[in-house]
Amino acid sequence: MKHRMPAVAAACAALVVLAAAPGRAQTAAVSKGGRVEKSTFGTTKDGQAVDLYTLTNANGVVAKVITYGALLTELHVPDRTGKLADVVLGFKTLDRYEGDHPYFGGTIGRVANRIAKGTFKLGGQEYALAVNNGPNHLHGGLKGFDKRVWKAQPVSSGGVPAVRFTYTSADMEEGYPGALTATVTYTLTHANELRLEYTASTDKPTIVNLTNHSYFNLAGEGQGTILDHELTILADRYTPVDDTLIPTGEIASVRGTVMDFNRATRIGARIAEVPGAAPGGYDHNYVLSHGGGVLAMSAAVREPTSGRVMEVLTSEPGVQLYTGNFLDGTTTGKSGVAYQKHSGLCLETQHFPDSINRPNFPPVVLQPGRTFKSTTVYRFSAR
Repeated sequence: MKHRMPAVAAACAALVVLAAAPGRAQTAAVSKGGRVEKSTFGTTKDGQAVDLYTLTNANGVVAKVITYGALLTELHVPDRTGKLADVVLGFKTLDRYEGDHPYFGGTIGRVANRIAKGTFKLGGQEYALAVNNGPNHLHGGLKGFDKRVWKAQPVSSGGVPAVRFTYTSADMEEGYPGALTATVTYTLTHANELRLEYTASTDKPTIVNLTNHSYFNLAGEGQGTILDHELTILADRYTPVDDTLIPTGEIASVRGTVMDFNRATRIGARIAEVPGAAPGGYDHNYVLSHGGGVLAMSAAVREPTSGRVMEVLTSEPGVQLYTGNFLDGTTTGKSGVAYQKHSGLCLETQHFPDSINRPNFPPVVLQPGRTFKSTTVYRFSAR
């Protein structure tokens, strides 16, 4: 059942640009029921202004994204009765995002996931990265893309609200070679899809693996755990990990194991049996059956009480299932509820972890003159 907007808003089909007083929302575009609003979200500790973009589609679905980290702060989608709820974990204020937290909602780069021992070779040269996760490099380093202020521009077309974020990473920033310009475009379609389209280009050979790190709870942010969510992942294989969560290099079958989600299964049904170093949960890369390169169905999650369903389509070859194993109640979210273990789940579409050090994994090297492109769609419905 769709949540309907007021008739006046739904009927509006004109482009509107409004001046706004400081701190107040500015409507950047209104068209066919979809709109983009810009407002102030705060100022970083080093004095950079951060803006909030609110995307609303014709059905009243709302996505909020800030220029700090090109980060998704809120996503309001309907349940089977049409009631909206925010289904992503996060905070209300910028200072919380600048503080220590487990990558809530961020755009992750230059390379998502882990690189073993923080080193890799490219073009005969060895590069050293920050070791910020045990003995390994994680999610772009000490100040990855999720901790940078991006430029933003509304790019709505045909009545569909969209915002493009752009960030240029300097040569050797966080130890990565080449000046890299990355974009991520958030589009909220009238089919209740949040579409993320990534591009990147470089002036020197480098490595790239971009993703989004939103934590989803389809019952609503702060509404218990995700253990009763029913998960499907269309993958016959996964990449086993060592005791530091680095892939061993093996590509193993999921058949007959606790890793198999080819049929919809309660996340909590076998979670205590998951092998490896993840503390009582999943933190593993799945090798998607479609192989990547084309946008295809990859995963689906259903929350039985609300009836909310999230389908994940991606052009990436892999997806990391992470079940919030390291959440421990010490972080309080935007609704005032402490995030306990398994309060949210991530489905991080990606190339495989440590791909640069594994010749049998999909390559992550980007050459000058080439453009990295990737698309992921989160499609919402209810039943």
